[in-house]
Amino acid sequence: MNKLQAMEVFVQVVDAGGFTRAAENMKLPKATVSTLIQSLETALAVKLLNRTTRRVSVTADGAAYYERCLQILSDVRDAEDSVFRNRQSPSGRLRVDAPTGLASEVVIPALPEFFKLYPDIRLELGCSDRQVDLVEEGVDCAIRGGRRLTDSRLVAKRVGTMHYVTCASPAYLERRGFPQHPNDLAEHHCVNYFSARTGRMFDWYFERDGQRVQVALSSHIAVSDSYAYTAAGLAGLGVVQMADFLMAPMIEDGRFVRILEGWTNEPLPIHVVYPENRHLSAKVRVFVDWVTGLFAHHPTMH
Repeated sequence: MNKLQAMEVFVQVVDAGGFTRAAENMKLPKATVSTLIQSLETALAVKLLNRTTRRVSVTADGAAYYERCLQILSDVRDAEDSVFRNRQSPSGRLRVDAPTGLASEVVIPALPEFFKLYPDIRLELGCSDRQVDLVEEGVDCAIRGGRRLTDSRLVAKRVGTMHYVTCASPAYLERRGFPQHPNDLAEHHCVNYFSARTGRMFDWYFERDGQRVQVALSSHIAVSDSYAYTAAGLAGLGVVQMADFLMAPMIEDGRFVRILEGWTNEPLPIHVVYPENRHLSAKVRVFVDWVTGLFAHHPTMH
């Protein structure tokens, strides 16, 4: 028995004063209406209705149950209306976390369009290269790059791809020359990037014509922030390898020069992640959909 449907049928029978009219109003067979009422009475172990050949009346227990059914059905309709309105015009506080460079260079410049679509959302955008704990810190969702997402408490949706380029400042290349092969980087200064969470240094990977080269770097400097990383490269401290979306404008205006052309770097998948046990609210859903579209149309993110 569908308990909610049985409650709706019971209310209709009481309001209509009989089974036949209730069945007509609900566009159900009269036998179905009768069966649902009988099942409801059996489940409750009480008689709800007095039946005669001419009319149906409510028992004392039935009258009390009728009032509770009215309230329950009203609450259900209110909940459905609330969800519908929220889907149509999501509102309220939305807390999102994203890497600093990605937030500053890709997400924030596009936010005016987001707020045109969803003016009632109040966005709190945490910008950090530190990987936050969404559950502990009350974050609704986060944008993350990674091939393996190790936190089993999170659901991940892939929304884009991050491509990398290897560059150096003109002053550095004038001083040290151009490397011709990834292995030549052993003779160069490179700027290392390390995880703010684990302290682990990241190796560099290159591919060309089926050949794959992994380079473990030693350097004078390592940083854990994307803007500090590019600043180190601009200062001539060494070769850098950074996301294309961040480097492209600086390559175009001559602040960086692309090197090791012909060698490609393994792209990094980008995901939006959110806690698995948290209801995916309308505001989170529309943000995820918006970010997916944003990255799909970005020249370097798909």
